[in-house]
This record gives sequence, C-alpha cells and structure tokens, in this order.
Amino acid sequence: MSRFSQRGVLITGASRGLGRALFDQLARAGARVVGVARHTEELERGARALRAEGLAAHVLAADVGDLDAIYPLAGASQALVGPVELLVHDASTLGPTPLGPLLDLPCEALLRVLQVNLLGPFRLTRAIVGGMLVRGSGIVASISSDAAVSAYPNWGAYGVSKAALDHLSRSWAAELRGTGVSAISIDPGEMDTDMHRDAMPDADPATLARPGDVARQIIAGLEQLRPEQSGARVSAADWSAP
Repeated sequence: MSRFSQRGVLITGASRGLGRALFDQLARAGARVVGVARHTEELERGARALRAEGLAAHVLAADVGDLDAIYPLAGASQALVGPVELLVHDASTLGPTPLGPLLDLPCEALLRVLQVNLLGPFRLTRAIVGGMLVRGSGIVASISSDAAVSAYPNWGAYGVSKAALDHLSRSWAAELRGTGVSAISIDPGEMDTDMHRDAMPDADPATLARPGDVARQIIAGLEQLRPEQSGARVSAADWSAP
C-alpha cells in the first residue's frame, strides 16, 4: 500500500507537465489529491475521469503568485481532502520569454518570478505545516532545477528563485527537525514540457525525460523518505521508479 493512500496531497502547478503527472499518479496510488493551477479546464477533465473510477481527485483554480489567495487555497484544499500529508510546490514561472539578460529584466518581472517560485511556496507552507506539526507527520517537497546551482546566461530570475527555494527548504528542515515533518528539494532534470519548450524551443525532445517517468521516480523516493533525509537536495534520477 502506498504511503499516501487515503492521505491528503496538495500539488501546485498541476495543470501540465510534472505537476499533472504527479496529480494523476498519486490519485491512482489512492491519495486524496488536490491539484492547483491558474487555468484548470484540462486538469478538471482529467480529474473527472479519475473520479469516475472512484478516486479522490479535486481541482482548485488559484495563482500561487497572488499572496492573498494562499490562505483561502489552504483552507479550501483541506476542506476537500482533509489534513495534508504531502505538499508539493511545483508551480513555477520562467519570467518573460524568450529569456533575456538580467540587464534587460524589469524589476517588476523579477518580483513576479519571486512571488510565484518563492513567496507563494513560503506562505503556503506556513498555512499547511501547522497541521502537520500537530499530527507529527508530513512532507513538504519543493521542485527545484539545476539552474538553482549552476548559473546560466539569461536564466537569472528563474535560477535566483530556485536557489532561494532550495535554501528555504533547508531552513524549514532545520527548524522542523525532530517534529516528524520533512522538507526536501527535488531536481527533476530536463523534461519535455511546455516550460522547457518556452525556455529552449530548439531542444530535441528525444533527449529529454518524460514527465510521467520523472513523476514515478519522485513518488518512489517520497514513499521511502526517511527523517534524516530532511533538508536534502536530491535528483529525481537518483531515485528508482518501480
């Protein structure tokens, strides 16, 4: 039986790519899943199909970059699935595309990237983790990027936000150590997603991982996550999918 069977799971950025794959696979593993996205039409169609199979799959429309939306989102999620055992911060934005140099990046554009990729996850974790602490159980998983540890030309805003998100995850882990609540940062690697195409339209899709395969790796790793791993930054490729 899955570690997350009959447990509440909240996934942001669930309408496409890795977030959508995690939403589908965790629902099929028996979790009670809420998928969050700004545009939910396609996600809702998928959720209806899952519900028709008797699975607990729910959808909420929200922009995690809108800080005023976070606490209502947390409340609505828990009203649908109960206490959240797994919180996945997948929602991300690159900033303006085509990607360009920091010298040409408006401050407002950088602020938007930080609001979605860093401040939203910070506030949503604050809203959810209190319940985890009461139960003495829970995982906060942040989806990172190699741009968090390697500086690439024109990727500055995204890279800065993901580096900060990694450190935020380590800071949560340090403060929550011994409580039964874990925080972990996961680098999924390069995937064949809309975001990757927006950033690198000339990339060969054949060289990129499929989101469904990466989702299986991540879920396999989270299933076996140990308390001493809290605070780590891991590569999804290092986790073996069944």
